[in-house]
Amino acid sequence: MTQSEFIERFVAHMIAEAGETFPDGTSVAEYARETAQTYWDDEDQRSEGPEECADCDMSYWEASA
Repeated sequence: MTQSEFIERFVAHMIAEAGETFPDGTSVAEYARETAQTYWDDEDQRSEGPEECADCDMSYWEASA
C-alpha cells in the first residue's frame, strides 16, 4: 500500500465513523489527513492498517470526552 492510499483510507474511515465535522465545526478530514501521517511514519502502527489506526485514534476521543 502506498502512503497516499493509507492516508485516503484512514481519512475515509474516520469520516465514515465520526462524520464530516467535530462538534466545534472543525473538519474531521483535515484532522485525519494530518494524523494519518503520524501513523504512516511509524512502521509498527502502519502495519496494523489505516482503519485500525483510525479506530485507535478515535478511541482516545471517547476517553478524553
